[in-house]
Amino acid sequence: MKSDYYELLGVARDCDDRALKAAFRKLAMQYHPDKNPGDAQAERKFKEIGEAYETLRDPQKRAAYDRFGHAAFENGGFGAGGGFGAGGFGGGFADIFEDIFGGMMGGRARRADAAMRGSDLSYNMEITLEEAYHGKEAQIRVPSHQTCDICHGSGAKAGSKPTECKTCHGTGRIRTAQGFFTVERTCPTCHGQGQIIEDPCPKCHGQGRLQKDKVLTVNIPAGVEDGTRIRLSGEGDSGLRGGPNGDLYIFLAILPHEFFERDGANLFCRVPVAMTTAALGGKFEVSGLDGSKTQVKVPEGTQNGKRFRLKDKGMPYLRRQQAGDMYIELQVETPQKLTRKQKELLQEFENISVHENSPQSHGFFARMKEFLGG
Repeated sequence: MKSDYYELLGVARDCDDRALKAAFRKLAMQYHPDKNPGDAQAERKFKEIGEAYETLRDPQKRAAYDRFGHAAFENGGFGAGGGFGAGGFGGGFADIFEDIFGGMMGGRARRADAAMRGSDLSYNMEITLEEAYHGKEAQIRVPSHQTCDICHGSGAKAGSKPTECKTCHGTGRIRTAQGFFTVERTCPTCHGQGQIIEDPCPKCHGQGRLQKDKVLTVNIPAGVEDGTRIRLSGEGDSGLRGGPNGDLYIFLAILPHEFFERDGANLFCRVPVAMTTAALGGKFEVSGLDGSKTQVKVPEGTQNGKRFRLKDKGMPYLRRQQAGDMYIELQVETPQKLTRKQKELLQEFENISVHENSPQSHGFFARMKEFLGG
């Protein structure tokens, strides 16, 4: 009895194409015969997940399967005979195997001595909110592979050169029949290089590249946000056999700030004020990230949570001559550790208070009393 396709791939029945593809990729990598040579159970599992994905990735086949199950494809039914099990890798299904296994599923073999692009590198950088506000120039040290300056990337000792591998004839791959399809494997003689270096370079030991830190100066523009990615073209690993360098991607993380929180280009700051200041009115001064100071006037009777907007005092917009706003939110502080005299004065105020002094609380409890009475 065939397994349920959704259970086989480990996905929900209402999963989208992205989740379906991710689940298939993971399982295909795990059970691929190239990683499990001679394992009949892995080969069978690989075939099953391929059939499942080939069915569920097609909207029409998926709809038929959801309605009729495996019976939809039996006895010459919908799509019978044209799927993974028949050895067909058409359309997007071939694309995903090309993406995962580099074309070993029947794709055209690439000569291993062709130039190969270097790997992309990533670097995580933490900056302060002030640095994000002003921008900065920073020096970073990135571990990378650089072309050997002795053999110039060939891996062979001066005066010699690599020779073509006789086992794979320079392709770096060997094709073998494996069960129901043909599989390409890495050549065991040259380990996929397509070449044999009989006299390796003494400095890089035949690798053609050396592990070496690269020191770079990076310009961080003003207004960058948390998670911003900066791409430095050609600053990744050196390519092989004359191939182009990879790129370097810098991922920025902005450290939490003591006073400000950021939302896009706007800044938010919570300022505690005394109860007397909120009741009688007053003023205070706040500093911006640019060092400027702004006076904020607190009107008489200001309530907790009141916000004041300071126009153009927020973060600059990236590569624009504009800035967001700063919002000051008041947090009215209740007095603590009162002296006897202070308590007496507050009690006296309470005794002579009228409804208009606290309209919100009086109104709330009046409505609550009416509701309960009703």
